Amino acid sequence: MNTAATLATLLPSALHQVEPRERPRLNDNLLAFYADYYPDHALLLCCFDNAEAQRAKPLLLWYRPADPDLLVAPALDCHTGGVPSLDASVPVDHLVAFGTDEGPADWGWPVAYSPGLRHKLRQLLPAAVIGQPFHGELPNGDFAITHDDLLAGDPARIRRLSPAG
Repeated sequence: MNTAATLATLLPSALHQVEPRERPRLNDNLLAFYADYYPDHALLLCCFDNAEAQRAKPLLLWYRPADPDLLVAPALDCHTGGVPSLDASVPVDHLVAFGTDEGPADWGWPVAYSPGLRHKLRQLLPAAVIGQPFHGELPNGDFAITHDDLLAGDPARIRRLSPAG
């Protein structure tokens, strides 16, 4: 079901539109955190019944970035269901990749997709990406790269970005 709330703190009032068995428990402090640190951002709340996990499909989002010159991969960590600590170092084991439609023909590493991938979906995905693995302890935050740095093709320019500034 597609349900939209304009602010993170409005999500609880939209949950009546979701089947009761698919409604998650929400933490008001966590929603307030997102409303404070990510104002004017869309927040996606996936609602599902774990009993139907076998039928799950990948999720692809297409959105206009708040800053078109900065690509951000959300990665703020907190596995307790509570409010993330912005001062914490967190364990990471990620492969972070970014793509663009504006790179030259020989840019990045080509991506091979499954032959069964629908053409309509394939059109939305990058033909090439740059990226790098991140392991160990890092400051909590999202991963980001400027579009100019992305076009330069240097994955070492991917950095950790805190919502605190």
